[in-house]
Amino acid sequence: MPRYVPLIAATFALFSASCWGQATKADVQQAFIEQLANDSSISREQIREWLDSATVNQDVLRAIKRPWEAKPWYQYYPIFLTEKRLQQGKAFQRRYQQALQRAEDVYGVPQSLIVAIIGVETFYGQYKGKYSVLDSLYTLGFHYPPRAEFFRSELAEFLTLANNEGWDINSVRGSYAGAMGYGQFISSSYRHYAVDFDGDGRRDLMNNPVDAIGSIANYFAEHGYKKGEPVAFDIADDAKLAQFKDNGLKPTLTQQQLRDQGIAVEQQVPNELTVIPLQTADGTNYWLGFHNFYVITRYNHSPLYAMVVYQLSQQLASDK
Repeated sequence: MPRYVPLIAATFALFSASCWGQATKADVQQAFIEQLANDSSISREQIREWLDSATVNQDVLRAIKRPWEAKPWYQYYPIFLTEKRLQQGKAFQRRYQQALQRAEDVYGVPQSLIVAIIGVETFYGQYKGKYSVLDSLYTLGFHYPPRAEFFRSELAEFLTLANNEGWDINSVRGSYAGAMGYGQFISSSYRHYAVDFDGDGRRDLMNNPVDAIGSIANYFAEHGYKKGEPVAFDIADDAKLAQFKDNGLKPTLTQQQLRDQGIAVEQQVPNELTVIPLQTADGTNYWLGFHNFYVITRYNHSPLYAMVVYQLSQQLASDK
């Protein structure tokens, strides 16, 4: 699920989690209506009508409390790194080879990485989500205090996007978190990064895989993907890396810091890196992640997600 932090988010800071208990949901909803009406061309009456049509979905509230990324690596990767996903990815790659090659040429993002994103997110468009996006964002924005501010912001983005695109707002389906289409873009990312890659005058990430291909490539390019640079490197079971396991996703360590601890990196890789611990059934496997790995985590902040995307992309690139 790609992430984009829009300026509109700042308008909802007043209603942070710390303020949740100081105002009723009706007060917060009215403030939401006023703010969105002021920030857009949508009337207060229309916004209120849309919100009145939304329903609280208890399945959404249950789903957000048990994300797949909470699993350990050895339970997580078998969900995605399967022979079926690989074979269907190869078929997708052959079918859309022209669009994928053009995306790689224009944006500098490997086509295997684009295909891997679509494969992990929606099994190449086969599972785009069953939830009403309006209901999901309404539920999480007004009935899930831990992340209510973020999801109210995304709800505002969704209503603006639907209004601009002329969508039937009650018919749009996506994930429990409101992500949509082949690449599962959240509304702010859809508005900011989606491109009309087939030139038909529309940015359609719901039903047009060519637009999705270009938009995913554009997302990575906008986040600084560096063509030709490595993503991650398996350094196996060097336990000395455990001291760096909480260093974070951003590559701020240097090879010299590893050498100072007696850890040799023989391959030619970027100097700045981070340590990625992957829990196995009987221990921990360590990888080094570089700038491009960090870029993948801008799509989904989980290192497990980024790693399965990377490994699937490697399989697709080497097994055409």
